[in-house]
Amino acid sequence: MRFMILVKATKDSEAGVMPDEKLLTAMMKYNEELVKAGVLVAGEGLHPSSKGARVKFSGDKRSVVDGPFAETKELVAGFWIFQVKSKEEAIEWVKRCPNPMYEESEIEIRQVFEAADFAESDPTGEIRKKEEELRAMSESRNR
Repeated sequence: MRFMILVKATKDSEAGVMPDEKLLTAMMKYNEELVKAGVLVAGEGLHPSSKGARVKFSGDKRSVVDGPFAETKELVAGFWIFQVKSKEEAIEWVKRCPNPMYEESEIEIRQVFEAADFAESDPTGEIRKKEEELRAMSESRNR
């Protein structure tokens, strides 16, 4: 099972405050543990929303809104993708994480859909087969 681990943004992360050497060292040690355990698939920090954009969809129309996204209650400052056996295992790994912010913070854990989750919508298996081909192609290009 794959889970996306979402590090919630704070006022400091949205202001572009960078972590100090102590926090970077602690996070690197944590990431090393994840890699050695075969849990870490991917993980990155994100620039503040002021450097981002959103594309809004309304039927066939598209509009672009530049950040920051002040009206949003919760933003994401970073993420990991974990490959684990259960949500409980993902929770245990997140509980071992150093506090990613200099203040009270929150990390959200969300399961990633797998091709098999769409079996009812894809009775012939053609869509799942194509998705597997695309994933393999993408992985081979990223090596």
